[in-house]
Amino acid sequence: MHTGYFHSLVFALLASVSVAAIAAPTAKPEAGNAPLVVEISPETQSEKVDLNLADAPTLQRELAGVGEAKAKAIVAYRESNGPFASVDELLEVKGIGKAILDKNREKLDVN
Repeated sequence: MHTGYFHSLVFALLASVSVAAIAAPTAKPEAGNAPLVVEISPETQSEKVDLNLADAPTLQRELAGVGEAKAKAIVAYRESNGPFASVDELLEVKGIGKAILDKNREKLDVN
């Protein structure tokens, strides 16, 4: 007899919860709460890092996989060997490999 009473209570509880869930109002998106779209000017999107002009902090900040030591190595290479003739010459810098160059190729420029 206790089992039947327990099952009845569980059934009543679940039935009331499901009715409450069905009857709950749904949140309707309001036009005023639309997400903002931020447009980036083409100048910002296409800004490249010039290997011959950038200082070590700029190189470190803008290039993926380039920390303080590698950024300083790039500047030191440029100071001892002259300006970079091409982006591919970055491979001559100690610590810069093909993977780092490939990750950053689109961001780099030499003038």
